[in-house]
Amino acid sequence: MGVVRFLSDKLVNFVANLGTERDKAAGSFYAPVVLTDEQLHNAYRGAWFPRKVVDIPAKDATRRWRAWQASKAQIEKIEAEEKRLQVQARTKEALTKARLWGGAAIFIGTGETDTSKPLAPERVQAGGIRYLTVMSRRDLSATEQDRDVMSPNYGKPKAYRLGGSAIEIHPSRLVIFTGADIPDQDLATGNQFGWGDSVLQAVFEAIQQIDSTMANVASLIFEAKVDVIRIPDFMQGMQDPKYEKLVLERMRLAAMAKGINGTLMLDKDEDYDSKSANFGTLPDIMDRFMQAGCGAADIPATRMLSQSPAGMNSTGEADLRNYYDRIQSSQELDITPAMSVLDECLVRSALGSRPPEIHYIWNSLWQTTAKERADIGKITAETIKTIAETRLFPEDALSKAAETLLVENSVMPGLESALEEFGSEAPEGEQDEEGGNGSSSQALNDAAPRTLYVSRRVLNAGEIIDWAEAQGFETTLPAEDLHVTIAYSRTPVDWMKVTQAWTVKPNGNLTCSAGGPRLVEQFGKGAVVLLFNSSDLTWRHVEIRDAGASWDWPDYQPHITFTYQPGSVDLDQVEPYRGVIELGPEVFEEIDDGWADRLDEE
Repeated sequence: MGVVRFLSDKLVNFVANLGTERDKAAGSFYAPVVLTDEQLHNAYRGAWFPRKVVDIPAKDATRRWRAWQASKAQIEKIEAEEKRLQVQARTKEALTKARLWGGAAIFIGTGETDTSKPLAPERVQAGGIRYLTVMSRRDLSATEQDRDVMSPNYGKPKAYRLGGSAIEIHPSRLVIFTGADIPDQDLATGNQFGWGDSVLQAVFEAIQQIDSTMANVASLIFEAKVDVIRIPDFMQGMQDPKYEKLVLERMRLAAMAKGINGTLMLDKDEDYDSKSANFGTLPDIMDRFMQAGCGAADIPATRMLSQSPAGMNSTGEADLRNYYDRIQSSQELDITPAMSVLDECLVRSALGSRPPEIHYIWNSLWQTTAKERADIGKITAETIKTIAETRLFPEDALSKAAETLLVENSVMPGLESALEEFGSEAPEGEQDEEGGNGSSSQALNDAAPRTLYVSRRVLNAGEIIDWAEAQGFETTLPAEDLHVTIAYSRTPVDWMKVTQAWTVKPNGNLTCSAGGPRLVEQFGKGAVVLLFNSSDLTWRHVEIRDAGASWDWPDYQPHITFTYQPGSVDLDQVEPYRGVIELGPEVFEEIDDGWADRLDEE
C-alpha cells in the first residue's frame, strides 16, 4: 500500500499529513445522489429558484425562434404549417420537461399505425404531419441498446416503449431532447437509459444552500430585537413551583403595559436591557450564495434575478452576450440535430416536396438598438456599393445577392415583395451614339464636379398648410415650395459618386411616420420651420457628406420651412404638426443663390 501511495501522482507531506490517511481532504469523495421524480416535482413546484433554472434557458432557446430562408411564398406556407402544428410551443414544452426530468420527446404523428418502423420523410406528402405530441421520460422507456458497431445508432436505444402499453416507437419518429447528458449510458440506472439527468441534479446542493440561507435569515428577523430583564434571585425563586406561574404572569402584565403606552414598569431591583441583532453582513452573504447558484445553473444573475448589475458603469451586457452565445450553441448543437427529421417532414408537409436550398437560421437573442440597425444598414449599403464599383461580378448576380443580403440583415425586409410588385428592372438611361448606356463607368468618372442641392418635395403640403392656418399663421409658402433640404454643398461634388437612396419606396418616395419629436422654431429673424426626426434623411445626409459634399451649418436637422412671416403668432404656444409627412423623390440641383428673391407667400 505504501508503494502505491508513493507512486501516486499527488503531493505527499508526512510532516503536514498532506496526501496521507490523516489528511482531512482525503475523506472527501463524490457520493452518487440521484434525485427522485418526487423530489424534482416538489422542487419545481415549491421553489422559485429551481423553477427558473429549468424554465429560463428553455424559454430563451425558443423565444426568438428561427427564420426560414426561401422564397416569400414558401416561407408563408412553412410558417403556416409551424403555426398549425404549434412547433414552437411544443419545442418549448419538450425542452422544459427534458430539463426537469432528464429527457422528453416530441412524437411526430403521421397517421401510421405501425410506429415501430422507421419514419421515412420522403414519403410524407402535403399535410402529412397530423399532430405533434410531447412525452416526457416518465411516459417513454427505452428498450434494448443497439450494440451493432456498424449501426449509426450504436449505443442508443433501438426503440422506446409507451408507458402502460406494448406500443413501441422507433427513434426516428421522436424528436428527442435530453436534460444534462450522461457521459456513459452503461452507467445509467433505472429508466434513465436513453435519457439524461435533470439539470437540477448538479445544482441541487447549491439550490438547497440558497433556500437554507434565505430561511435562516428570515428566522433571524424574529430575533432582531430581544428584551432582557434581570430579576434578582431568579434561579433561587424557580425552586418554588408557584414562582414560575408568578413570573410568567409578571412578564405578561409588563408586556401588556409596554404595548399600551410604551412604558415598561419594573421593580426597583429589576434591570432591563434590549439586544439588537446586526444584519449588516447578511445581504453580502445572501448575494454570494445567489451568485454561486447562478454560476451552477450557468445563468447570469441579471437574467436569473431580473436585477440590474451593481456598479456605476456595469450594464451586464457582457454577461448577457456570453449567456446568449451559450443558448445559441445549444440551438445549433442540440436542438437543430434533434429536429432534423421533423424539419424534413415539416417542409414536405407544407410544400409537398423538399427543395434542397431551403434552410433556416436561428434569430439572434440580442436585440439591436435603432442606432445599431441604422449602422448595419449603412454598412451593408456601402458594402454593396463598393462591390458594385469593382465590376467583378455580373449585375444580375450582384443584384440577386444584394437583395438576399438586405433581406437577411433585416435592412429592407419588404424588398422581395416590392420587387415582385414593381419589377427588378432599373430605369434605362439614354443611349449614347454607339448604342451603349450613357451611365457607363467611363461617363461616371468623367462627370464634372458642381455645387449640389438635394431636396425632397412635400407631397402632402396641403395638410401642413391647413395646420399652419389653424395655428394662426396668416400667410404660408405655396404648396409646391414646401420641401426638405438634404444637402446644400457649395463645394463642387461629382454627382455620379453620390449613390441613390436605398431606404425608400420603389417610386422614390419616402414616408415619415406620424408622431415623434416635433417642434416649431424660427431660424434667425425669418424662416419659421417644422422640425422633425427621420433617420432615413439623417443617414442620407451623412452619405452625401461622405461623398465630398460640404455643409455650412454645425448640425443637420430635417425641417420644413412653411412661412417667412410669422406675424403675431407666439411660437411657444403653437402645437406642432404631428401627422404623416409624405416626401417625393430626391431632386438634384445646383445651388441657386437667387432663390430668396422669388419667394412669394400666399
